[in-house]
Amino acid sequence: MIVLFIGDVVGSPGRRALRLLVPGIRDRRRVDLVIANGENSAGGAGITPEMATELFNSGVDIITSGDHLWDQRTVTQLLSGEPRFIRPLNYPHGTPGQGYTIWTHHTGVSVAIVNLQGRTFMPDLENPFLAMDAVLPTLRETTPNVIVDMHAEATSEKIAMARFLEGRVTALIGTHTHVQTADEQVFPGGTGFLCDAGFTGAQESILGREIDPIVRRFLTNQPQRFGVAKKRIVLKGALLDIDELTGQCRSVERVSEPLDRPGDQPASSED
Repeated sequence: MIVLFIGDVVGSPGRRALRLLVPGIRDRRRVDLVIANGENSAGGAGITPEMATELFNSGVDIITSGDHLWDQRTVTQLLSGEPRFIRPLNYPHGTPGQGYTIWTHHTGVSVAIVNLQGRTFMPDLENPFLAMDAVLPTLRETTPNVIVDMHAEATSEKIAMARFLEGRVTALIGTHTHVQTADEQVFPGGTGFLCDAGFTGAQESILGREIDPIVRRFLTNQPQRFGVAKKRIVLKGALLDIDELTGQCRSVERVSEPLDRPGDQPASSED
């Protein structure tokens, strides 16, 4: 089974990249499952039901999120009514939404997708190690295939989680920093790992945002509006080749696919 994991989708450029690139990647690489982190898809901050629909229509099967989960008020509609959308598992008991979902291929093969959020330099949620350890036996009763989106700032926390789960999950891919790392590997226990998938959107930017306002903020410490950048759009993420019978990962391959097609229209002015 081939899984395409797409790093944080930022604003309209990121959504456009998915719309124009995902169908071709699915066909060319024979992708069975597409997972995308969509927490920055609405104007670079949060997600709405409309943006989620756009991602699904582009070929995404499951949308994960992170610390920008609550930036758009209408996200509550997704949390209460969309089984293909998940929030970090380690929110307190009673928080709307779900921290994992089970996706089933038309062949009957199932994959559990889990969303975790780190705590180092991040909002203080419940312990993600304990939350994952508690739910994992239940997931593995359903399927040996478990893929984790670890949305975290600290590389050490992502690596520690992957090592903690080594041999018990199929893959752990990190999100949040918007900088694609070069440490893709399969651990001896059969768990695939990439510390950060990067972001999908305008790369001539600072993490997907316009350059000048952020530089001014560092120079002056005065509030600025960080608009979504538009130039040099790239889809970033990872391709996972997994053995769906054993739940082990065969390989992890970084993806960095530019949106560079003659006749493409400029990115929408709507973030």
